[in-house]
Amino acid sequence: MVVRDAFVEAAGIRTRVRHWNERGPETPMLVLHGFTGCIESMQGVCERLGRDRPVIALDLVGHGETEVPGDPGRYAMDACVDHVAATLDTLAIARPVHVLGYSMGGRVALSLAVAHPRRVRSLVLVGASPGLADPVDRAARVRADRALAEQVEREGLARFVDHWMALPLFESLAALGSDFLAALRAQRMRCDPRGLAHSLRGMGTGAMPPLHDHLPSVERPVCLVAGSRDAKFVALAEAMRYRLPDARCDLVEGVGHAAHLEDEAAFARIARSFLFELEEQEIRT
Repeated sequence: MVVRDAFVEAAGIRTRVRHWNERGPETPMLVLHGFTGCIESMQGVCERLGRDRPVIALDLVGHGETEVPGDPGRYAMDACVDHVAATLDTLAIARPVHVLGYSMGGRVALSLAVAHPRRVRSLVLVGASPGLADPVDRAARVRADRALAEQVEREGLARFVDHWMALPLFESLAALGSDFLAALRAQRMRCDPRGLAHSLRGMGTGAMPPLHDHLPSVERPVCLVAGSRDAKFVALAEAMRYRLPDARCDLVEGVGHAAHLEDEAAFARIARSFLFELEEQEIRT
């Protein structure tokens, strides 16, 4: 499989992208990582899905090796979504793409489908949320994320990464062993603390515009994935499934929030099955 890295200018931001199976005939899949992640954090999934189709991953604004703009407004969810759409334009990808997003990347993917529906062929959302509908909950989350942003600025990246990895949300990652955790920490240590702080303030779950009322208008097929041990996001996936016109919910058994990492093979089977069924249906119609 041919893999190619590149830097492109998109919406005025120097953006890192990676291609797998670039000349494959199938509809491309765009892959969006989670908070503190980057292209490498989605590497295994991209390799598996890249066997069947072109796959493109990018470092979202403020993450990985993509530029860290000084303007805090560039980290608002609408600005991030426009940056993703501009990246597709720069890559001359005019047709709708499948979009896979994990956690923060899932919120970006869903926001992209709402703001630019013609850019999206389908969605695979892992541990994702439509935001917070209740204004009180949103305000509380904004305060919490601002506190985290101040923490990373005050205490530095190393202490923040250790704090982030110790959250109960990620405790099931310990089953993957110390070598995996060390590699994951090293990947997160490549982040720029300014980018993380701006991301928390600009496109955190509380700061983003809630999407609940927009879900019935998302007419693209959606595969909602959660780890069976991640009760909060299992409930969120089920709630979204009932509001989306064309959605299914799949659980990866025995794992937590980062289902695509904790059982990469099982997650890839779910995603590939979803895409194959979609493409077979298109052939029949």
